[in-house]
Amino acid sequence: MMEPKELIAAAKTAMRAAYAPYSGFCVGAALVTAGGKLYTGCNVENQSYGATICAERTAAVKAVSDGERRFVQLAIASSAGTATPPCGMCRQFLAEFAEGLTVYLADGDGFCVCSFADLFPQAKIPLERKDAE
Repeated sequence: MMEPKELIAAAKTAMRAAYAPYSGFCVGAALVTAGGKLYTGCNVENQSYGATICAERTAAVKAVSDGERRFVQLAIASSAGTATPPCGMCRQFLAEFAEGLTVYLADGDGFCVCSFADLFPQAKIPLERKDAE
């Protein structure tokens, strides 16, 4: 596990590489795996907004492509300078690997902390099959 301030610093560094010519909203993420590896990512916009990839998913894709499957810490920093939680698409994506994930949101010189489960309650709702009547 990394110290939250160190993890947030890594997210802020990653944010500097963001490609955000359309929104001007830069985001950086730093993700720690269960094995202790650190992966960072930034948002990469596209003229077709739907093709834009968020910082959180950039970091997660890098980790998964290296064979990582369990994430334990995530820090997010944005150019807004206030706590910026992951969007819905990122929450859904992270839910695949986020059991026990702690999330740190940079907020000025400090940070907010929460569990991923608090950000995305009932992310994996068990489905109960009912027979048609």
